[in-house]
Amino acid sequence: MSNTIKSEIKFNIELDENRVPEKLTWSAQDGGVVAEEAKAIMLSIWDSKAQETMRIDLWTKDMPVDEMKIFFHQTLVAMADTFKRATDDEKMSDTMKDFCDYFAEKLELTKQ
Repeated sequence: MSNTIKSEIKFNIELDENRVPEKLTWSAQDGGVVAEEAKAIMLSIWDSKAQETMRIDLWTKDMPVDEMKIFFHQTLVAMADTFKRATDDEKMSDTMKDFCDYFAEKLELTKQ
């Protein structure tokens, strides 16, 4: 019998009467995170049998648009880094980062 370790990440979503998220919190006991508030969550799950990605994208109704733009930019940069680690495809990772730079420039997210 193998000694497997289990870890749990929890998301709690408080909805208004129209089922729109008002409050998002998450906990990850192994990481020392307990009921930390968040304004947005993007979660992708790979279904190997169906060969497709399932997604959960949530954000609170008071998430500012300027913060959403930054959130997307940082998520895209992280995806490029993760792609490099997962595939060792440096050329495509660099191409993805070039797009991230373009994205930041067009949204005027770059610092002067």
